[in-house]
Amino acid sequence: MISNHNLRVQSCGTTRSPALSLRVAAGLALPFAAAVLLSLSAGAAAAQAAAPAAASAPASPAKKALVKRVIQLQQPGIEAMARALVEQPAAAIMQQVGRTLQANVPADKREAVGRDAQADVRKFVEDVVPTVRKRAIEIAPGTIGPILEQKLTEDELKQLVAWLDSPVSRKYQQLGGEMQKALSEPLIRDSRATVEPRMRALEESLMKRLGVSDTPASTAGGKPAAAPAPAKK
Repeated sequence: MISNHNLRVQSCGTTRSPALSLRVAAGLALPFAAAVLLSLSAGAAAAQAAAPAAASAPASPAKKALVKRVIQLQQPGIEAMARALVEQPAAAIMQQVGRTLQANVPADKREAVGRDAQADVRKFVEDVVPTVRKRAIEIAPGTIGPILEQKLTEDELKQLVAWLDSPVSRKYQQLGGEMQKALSEPLIRDSRATVEPRMRALEESLMKRLGVSDTPASTAGGKPAAAPAPAKK
């Protein structure tokens, strides 16, 4: 499940229009999640298209069995990759929600609105992850399998299976989430001051490139723009 750390609302003192900010965030992030499904299907098609090239030297039944076993042992990693492909754009949207909350929602309503936004994004992740995960597992034999068959010898596959199936390997893989968290939290904290201004600059550059106006309805001081003076008769 996507963690609260990934979905935590980030505060930032920007004054960007809420509709524009969320539109840009969704426009850049959500298509990525949809593209996941397309890329997974495309990967399977590409593997099938490349099959004739490898047909001249078919793998032995023993080698195919070893490849199948490797993929089975790697299933937790495949599932984790599928989840990450969905969580990344969701986390990006939540970061933009945090900026919009800080700039445009009254302080006494931010917590409630933030909780609702987190619930919406979490539901999106929970709804989409099973589909992407199922598809990843389905196409893994046709995408990863040919690579393993072509790049590794039967003896190397035996060594790989022995390692992946060993207690040390399983214990190491179980530590993956803990190690990632231990590294990512201080990395995000230490690099935020450098990265966030560049992210805002990139967003502004992309909006200009896409022809999206970020001009608010009022002046920077928050007062309505003065009406033009009537023409002299």
